[in-house]
Amino acid sequence: MKCAERSRRVVIVGAGLGGTATAIRLLRFAREPVQVVLVERRPDYRGAGVAYHRAGNHWHHVFNIQAGRMSVFREDVDDFVLWANHEADRSDWPVEWRNFTFTESAPAPRRIYPDYLASRLAEAAREASEGVTLVEAGGEVVDLEVLGDHVHVVVDDYSSPAGDGGGRTVLEADHVVLATGLETKQPAFAAEVMNHPSFIRQPYSEMGIERFLGLRRDAVVAIVGTLLSAYDSAALLLRRGHTGKIHMISRSGLTPRTYPADHRHRVLSLPPPRLHGDVYEGREDLVRRFRDEWERACATVAREFPDVSPAVITERVAKSWEPYLPEILERVPSSDLRAILDGYGSLLATLRVGAVAYTTEIVDAAMADGGQVVLTSGRVEEIRGTDAGTLVVSVAGQASTRTVEADLVISNFGRESDYERVDSVLWANLLRKEIALPHRRTGRGVEVDGRGNLVGPAGGPSGPISVVGGPREGDEIVRYGRTGAFAFNLAAIKNHSVEVAATVLHRLESCYDEQAGEVAARLTGTPDREANEAAQRSIMLDVRRMAARRRADRQALMARLEESIQVMRNISPSGGISVTDRKLRFAINAAATVRLNDLSVTPRDLRSILGLADSTDSSN
Repeated sequence: MKCAERSRRVVIVGAGLGGTATAIRLLRFAREPVQVVLVERRPDYRGAGVAYHRAGNHWHHVFNIQAGRMSVFREDVDDFVLWANHEADRSDWPVEWRNFTFTESAPAPRRIYPDYLASRLAEAAREASEGVTLVEAGGEVVDLEVLGDHVHVVVDDYSSPAGDGGGRTVLEADHVVLATGLETKQPAFAAEVMNHPSFIRQPYSEMGIERFLGLRRDAVVAIVGTLLSAYDSAALLLRRGHTGKIHMISRSGLTPRTYPADHRHRVLSLPPPRLHGDVYEGREDLVRRFRDEWERACATVAREFPDVSPAVITERVAKSWEPYLPEILERVPSSDLRAILDGYGSLLATLRVGAVAYTTEIVDAAMADGGQVVLTSGRVEEIRGTDAGTLVVSVAGQASTRTVEADLVISNFGRESDYERVDSVLWANLLRKEIALPHRRTGRGVEVDGRGNLVGPAGGPSGPISVVGGPREGDEIVRYGRTGAFAFNLAAIKNHSVEVAATVLHRLESCYDEQAGEVAARLTGTPDREANEAAQRSIMLDVRRMAARRRADRQALMARLEESIQVMRNISPSGGISVTDRKLRFAINAAATVRLNDLSVTPRDLRSILGLADSTDSSN
């Protein structure tokens, strides 16, 4: 049912990277009038989230990956670097960045990312089709009520540029997109010191940064964690000239690898791991076989791809194995799968994701030969205060428990992936009403279907509600084999934005027939050469339309696409299926969405394969 009595409305909950990217895609893709309402409860998180917001990120906090991989558009890989070099307002940047020339392999400060996302969001709104509008609203979404084909969105402290709202407001939405980002884990070992002045629970916060900057330089510091966020904390202290001991503590004791200076993303084609048949013989056997196959694959890469740096061989293997993992994991009982993910999560993260030298080298140098940074392996059992105002960290190792007394303790304990434990009123309500379900197989995130729709107890969509980003972690693991540090998997988040925006519009726009799956299958599988060529031509036109930044370019491509659709109707064999323009548009757009989301190639290769380098849109 189409809501003809009012303008269609899509409400996006959360305006960090996932929410902003989805709003940009909706504004670009929409062919018919729709209002996109982007709701964010914290003004400083708009276009940023916890990962990039200015108050919680010092200028020394840089992306863990190179600047050339930070474009919000996978099909336009150079976009962020071009913006940083030619469009960014550098007037208030510190001198070390003000005159910096960004390159594909260079570092870049995280705190400039909100400006980049804001510029691309504003451009998307400005260049949207007639009747497609954006509302950037404030407030906290606390509940959803599904009423057939629409949703009531309950927002506390709602505010918008129009001045409406205030108090509790209910927005009627034709579709809701949940882009709530990462949830904070509450460390049980720090229960007694959460409000202690010498304990930093949120290092990426204004208060956290103030405590960093106000710390005396000879203070003893303990950092809970040894991966990427912990390295951020240690690197910030060292770059400020800290002279006191820095203890980095984690159960695994693992640290991130350093990307080579000339590192570029690459996808290798490697054979699947040989796990000797379809019989599952237990967790220990699976882990042992995986280790053997892992060593074999790494040796193969070292031998057959000598140009691959040893530092990124594990990343290449992990990426190449992703397509094979879903079938393998399907044989693993849920309890064993959860145990493997829990036990090897840190290892998978370090194998799959590295960090730029700007962050790692200064920490690794201070760690070498028993230096200023001390690495301790063990489980943090307790943190307690002393009469002197310091904190004592108890660390349980394999043989004994030791203590570290520190003037400041920084907890990089990570995020909460079990949504039955998250500290969120919205998610608590959705789980209570079974609009959302915890991910059954992994215990990470929530259940979604193949198009990102939130799934209910009956196994189908629980309403017109989609999800992007962190809450889809469990589904990404079992459906696509994407393990490792999912919080940093920007490629997955960008693809979510494309997939969800297209799926939402398939349902809402009258130009599409969402029930045209049989036409989509026939379109991509027809043996008729002329029909196949016409279909491929139409798909590529739609890809270019979806990627175009300017309204005029999209309109020109849309006109050519409509002509191509008419040609297809005249030459495509029907096979007894009623083929209408609406069905063809859906089939073409569904195929174009898959093309834009092709993770089997690098973003640079994707742009070339899609022919976007020669696009009508000169800005691309």
